[in-house]
Formats: sequence, C-alpha cells, structure tokens
Amino acid sequence: MLQGQFFDGVTAYRHEVCITVFDDQQVLVIHADSLAEPVRWELADLRALSDRSSKAQLTLTRYVPSIDERDPARLIVTDNDFIARLRATQPDLFRRDVRKRTWLRMAGWGTGAVAAIVLMLFVILPSMANILAEAIPIEREVAFGKAVTQQIEWVLNSSSGSTQRCDSPEGMGALNTMLERLTAKRDMHYEIAVQVFDHSDVNAFAAPGGQVVILSALLEEAETPEEVAGVLAHEIGHVERRDPMRQALRAAGATGLLTMVFGDLAGAAVVSEHLLTAAYSREAEVEADRFALETLAAAHVDAAGFANFFARIEGLEAGDIALSERLSTHPASSWRGAQAQRFADNQGETTAILTPTEWASLQVICQ
Repeated sequence: MLQGQFFDGVTAYRHEVCITVFDDQQVLVIHADSLAEPVRWELADLRALSDRSSKAQLTLTRYVPSIDERDPARLIVTDNDFIARLRATQPDLFRRDVRKRTWLRMAGWGTGAVAAIVLMLFVILPSMANILAEAIPIEREVAFGKAVTQQIEWVLNSSSGSTQRCDSPEGMGALNTMLERLTAKRDMHYEIAVQVFDHSDVNAFAAPGGQVVILSALLEEAETPEEVAGVLAHEIGHVERRDPMRQALRAAGATGLLTMVFGDLAGAAVVSEHLLTAAYSREAEVEADRFALETLAAAHVDAAGFANFFARIEGLEAGDIALSERLSTHPASSWRGAQAQRFADNQGETTAILTPTEWASLQVICQ
C-alpha cells in the first residue's frame, strides 16, 4: 500500500494517508483515520502541480467540472514506482486545464492583440523607425552601437561556447589599412570601427553608429583581400544609409523606440540578436551593393573580388539551410555577383588593397 500526505482543501491539517490503487476501476482511494471517509479520485482526472522534471515527489490534485476546474485538495506522493507509473499511463497528468468561459475571452483578447500587433509592426513602427533613424543624433547612435556590439559578442559566445574578439597587432594593422583605403576618398558621416570575432559563421554585419563586425570564418573562406574589401564596403554602405539603426528601432519595439530616443541603452540586448539574424530589404541590399562598388572604384580596388565572393556565397547557400534562409530576402547572389562582375569589367586601373604579408596576417587575426 502506498503512503502519502493529503490536504483536504478545507483546513491546513496534513493527513498522513494510505493510498490504494484499483487498476480495474482506474481509481485511487485515499484513506486515513483522520479523514471522515475515504476519498476516491479517478486516475484520468489526476493533475500534477509539481515540476515535470521531479521524479522524487509529485503533488497531485483532481480535475473537476467547476469554474476553477481544480479540486482544492492536494495529495503528495513520493513513491518513485508509482510516480513513474502515472507518468507512463496518464497522458493528461501534466495538462493545464483552462477555466470555463476562458476560451471565448482568450479569443477576443487574441483577436485584439493580433490587430494591435499588425498595426504596430506594419504601420506604426516602420514609419517611426524611418523618421527616428534620421533624427537620432549620431553621437547617441554611436554609443548605442557600441553597446549593441558588446551584446552581439555575448550572444555569439552563448551560441558557440567561446567567442573571442580577435585583435592581433598585425591583423588589426592590415584591417585598418584596408579600411583607410576604402574610406579615404568617400565623404563619410561616421567614423567606421571594425571588429573581428572568432566564430564559425561566414558572415559580417553592421551595427548602429558606424560599428561593423566581421566573423573570422568569412576571412578564412575568402581567397583574396579584395573579396573581404567588397564585403566591408557593403557593410559600410549599410552604415552610411543608417540601415542598422532602422533595424534596431524596429527590433526594439515601442519601448525601445522611446528608450533609444532618450538615451537609454537597455534596448541593446534585444537588438543584438535581431541584427545577427534579420535581413535587410532587397532595396537596402541593392543600395549597399551600389555603395560598395562606388567605394571600390574610388579606392582603385578590383571589384571582381566582390563578384567572386558572391559566387562563393552561392555555393555555400546550397549546403547551408540556415544561411539560405538568412539570405532569402536578399537579391539572388548570382544576380549580385553578375552586377559586380559587370562593374569590374569596366573599371580602370586597380591595385592590390593589401600586400601578401598583410593579407596573411588578416586571415590569422584570431590566432
């Protein structure tokens, strides 16, 4: 016979009880000298209140067809075999019963909530984000962007187990040489800051305020520094268009809009993960590509490297579902590569953006 503790739901008294299970009737009977009469519960009506993961103790109540849909009585059992048996044979044991009349209220609330969300996402936030992205002072955007990149580093570290910021002197020197070459002849609104994180994703992205992050796998995948230069110029294009700030404002939601406008950086945590996975619109990608090609031309860097990188990405997409989904809203890589190659075919004289030694240092910046 099983032992347990029973609270009748009327008094606070704890009854030390014996429990008998009648399999043929699918019921259990709770009895004790302190109870006026035995308590009979159908096994199918049992509901567990304690943590699903607990195997040492289970607190049980009973489903009843009332407004609360729960018997106020509680039965605590600690027999491991009995607990395991209930788990195996009672599919509704951990079901959360919804109170009567709740479904109708939930449907009404849900409809109103969906309508409000649709209005917020597709009407209010986009229009506010576009306006506020241009209105937020650059110095405030820079501070927010730095907070976002710190959060991005934390998110990457959480996803991979260990992500380090790569800053070997030789590698950073090569990266700065590339950056200076690309921006020297452009009228920049931001002071671009580029960081490299050690991570297995082939990716680069821009954060608000002139912050650009390159993941080390992209450097390892690229075959020439001109490929990296094209990607970097593309991300700088997003920065100059303030695309990351628009994305940040949309991702942060209504509260984030207000906190960022008034200088609170709390929205950085919300925004960082969004920037890692979200895609810009096709129009934004085309404009960033155009900026990149113009930047490469002004710096006399061969745009064929940019075209080659698109060809490489197209190959990676075929074997990487996550990458393919992330790029699904972008113009096709083959089309973008063809545009870059057409531009390169009409370029004038170009020179290497890095020396072989500098390029080698950049590729091992994380070592």
